Amino acid sequence: MASIENLSMQDGKGMTEGPERRKAHAFHEMGVIDLSRPVGSGMSCYPGTPPPGSLPLCTIGEHGFNEQQLSFSSHTGTHVDLPLHLLPAGQSLDAFSIERFIGPAVVLDLTEHSGTVISMAHLSPYAALVERSEFVLIRSGWGRYWGNDAYLSGYPVLSVKAARWLAGFNLKGIGVDMISVDSADSTTWPIHRVLLENNIVIIENLVIPDGLSGSQVMFFSLPLKLEGAEAAPVRAIAVPEGRVDLFCNFKR
Repeated sequence: MASIENLSMQDGKGMTEGPERRKAHAFHEMGVIDLSRPVGSGMSCYPGTPPPGSLPLCTIGEHGFNEQQLSFSSHTGTHVDLPLHLLPAGQSLDAFSIERFIGPAVVLDLTEHSGTVISMAHLSPYAALVERSEFVLIRSGWGRYWGNDAYLSGYPVLSVKAARWLAGFNLKGIGVDMISVDSADSTTWPIHRVLLENNIVIIENLVIPDGLSGSQVMFFSLPLKLEGAEAAPVRAIAVPEGRVDLFCNFKR
């Protein structure tokens, strides 16, 4: 993988010296960065999706231990969409090996286009970075509205042409810090279809810190192992380049 400094020189979109670069280096030195939304009361849910709930089954006072019954949609919080979500003959989670949810990712900062359509012109400068990545994570900045009604609409979406362009790369998935890759008023979900028809999974409701903008990371978006699932909640994390060896430093 290229370093943050090299990425800056190669794509022309790098950060200048100052607080932004220092923040990027701070994240770069971290071991593991959580990119997942907490599941609980007050969280944002797609219109029509019921909020998560819990029912106490056992308590320490009565039974000596605590246990809860949980209820939530397969599209609750940070989650992955699979082809079966929209395609009648699409594959469910069972068809995907765990390796399909792990790989090098590039984080694209498109916050300046927040609230607009993300076009080919916005993405094409990053072609070299996308080419050597397995996941593209789009930071729109829309996550600042999480927990408010504003989060549910008005967010930027890829144009169909831009989605097709991304689908031309050998990608495993596209991740976004928004509730959907399609506009809130869409009834045909063209961006979902373009990506899922090309077996590219979609990870929605990510938390992408601005310190990761412009960098490459090892991305993990591990779904609950639900049989026949068209989607599943994930615990998404990023390991900055240069820190992946943390997983190989076994105690002796």
